[in-house]
Amino acid sequence: MTLGINLALIKTACIAGVVLLLSGCATAIKPPADDGSSPSPSASSSLQSLRLSDIKAAPASETGVSRVAPPGKSSTKRPAGAINAPTGLADKSLPLVDIPVQQPLPQAIDLTSDTEDLFQRIRNGFAMPDINSDLVLYHQQWYMNRPDYLRRMVERSSLYLFHIVNELDKRGMPMELALLPMVESAYNPMAYSRSKASGLWQFIPSTGKRYNLDQDWWKDERRDIVASTSAALDYLQSIYEMHGDWQLALASYNWGEGAVGRAISKNAAQGLPTDYMSLTMPGETKNYVPKLQALKNIFSNPATMAELGLAKIPNRPYFGTVTKMANIDVKLAAKLAEMPVQEFVALNPSHNRPVIKSDTPLVLPADKVETFISNAEAHESSNKPLSIWQTYTMRIGDKLEKIATKFGMTLAKLKEVNGIFGKAKAKPGLPLLVPGQKGGEPLDMAALPEQPQVAAQAPAEPAPSAAASQTHTVRKGETLPAIAKRYGNSVAELKRANHLRGDKLSAGQRLAVSVPSQKQAKGDSKVAKGDAPAAKQAKPGKASPKTVRYTIRRGDTLTSIAKHFKVDTDDLLRWNRVSPATLKPGKTLTIQLAQNP
Repeated sequence: MTLGINLALIKTACIAGVVLLLSGCATAIKPPADDGSSPSPSASSSLQSLRLSDIKAAPASETGVSRVAPPGKSSTKRPAGAINAPTGLADKSLPLVDIPVQQPLPQAIDLTSDTEDLFQRIRNGFAMPDINSDLVLYHQQWYMNRPDYLRRMVERSSLYLFHIVNELDKRGMPMELALLPMVESAYNPMAYSRSKASGLWQFIPSTGKRYNLDQDWWKDERRDIVASTSAALDYLQSIYEMHGDWQLALASYNWGEGAVGRAISKNAAQGLPTDYMSLTMPGETKNYVPKLQALKNIFSNPATMAELGLAKIPNRPYFGTVTKMANIDVKLAAKLAEMPVQEFVALNPSHNRPVIKSDTPLVLPADKVETFISNAEAHESSNKPLSIWQTYTMRIGDKLEKIATKFGMTLAKLKEVNGIFGKAKAKPGLPLLVPGQKGGEPLDMAALPEQPQVAAQAPAEPAPSAAASQTHTVRKGETLPAIAKRYGNSVAELKRANHLRGDKLSAGQRLAVSVPSQKQAKGDSKVAKGDAPAAKQAKPGKASPKTVRYTIRRGDTLTSIAKHFKVDTDDLLRWNRVSPATLKPGKTLTIQLAQNP
């Protein structure tokens, strides 16, 4: 009896051991999953602790795994790697235990990996929180309904975008900012606004001076691709550090950090939220971030870009720089680089004159740098000058007619080269470009950047230095015109510099004012007399862009109007803040002729 019981226990133990052995073999022999992942360790360890009572036959429909068929019978469903049970266990059919395989984790995006598509690199660097609003949808639809406009922007940006993306990358700034010039200037470095903002990043004169962008007779660095980008990113970083929020930083870039600060304080005092969407702002600033978000939405989607026909931009440098130690003519520089003048100007748009001053970096396509260096060395070795022009400073008693005759030029050409238009008078101290001793060649001025116009009250200094900036604290009873007169500013300049919407001031308020140097103050003391003299100054010399008004007639189209006035259709829409659908007979358009001769 005892012997029978012992034999029964031994038999039971042997069967349990065989079951565990078979199950382990099935697991070991089962091929790996298609994705190359291995079985979960936790599942294997739990299998080893199974008791014989836990293992019982179950229908395949319940377990998801087919049973091992007895000898002579085939299983209806047999997983790969399953093993037949030994013949002795045919009457004890046992199920296979299927160990679940852990799914692989999604692959993370390596932001440091190289990509051939610059827009993909930009997408990888998006870091600003998204906003969803009706304004975003409106602007997104507006852009998508104008694929030609988007294509032109992308085409213009292809010259400058890699440089901007690279600078953002170095500073660890969000890549959304690479799209900001699309909002500011449509990536046109010659863009010029009514508030005298200029360049890709649309710096007004005072902010440009604050960030060391030279604005003189020779050049305006607000239009310089490298200098203005560095200044813009410096400015954006500083206002981000002020607010700790990129959307508020962008609002400050558009409206002014002081104005945004006051709007935040006003909301905080009323217990209201102080985020961008909650502030009370002017219409332009309210639409500013939604425009950028709309562009982000479009450029985030490669399929949308393909549908709109937006070209990819290679993720490699487009240009390099070369610095010459002597003045060089724009036309000659383009010739030495073996490229069209207009393309050279597109990369070097900051120069006001047809001559580039010495020690100024020349921006050239990356594949033209070696060509330029080689041709320049050959040119100089043959003792040929790099510039056919020289500078002549007007003296007391000089007349433009006599100067033109003296240097073998026509009066019209002398004025054209030096940006003297209308009834503007050239005063003593004004520098003029005149042909060198060997005589000047005719210039194709249409191939050069827009030349700045000389106002009737020209500065006395040949190259006026940037005015110093300081702060004025408003005293009780002071008015804006009085402060403007005191510092030789116009009321309009003070308003722009301080983002003032009206003339009201409060005691203790701090204003940024520009103070001319002592020499400038002497020459301009009779000019700086508030708004009225400033207006007189602008009128005869046409210092501001010449504008005309045109009333749309029946049969007119946007293209025909733009062609008639020799302007771009995009500029017409931007100046008048309209869409083509709203252009109807009887509507009056403002057109800036001076900026688009």
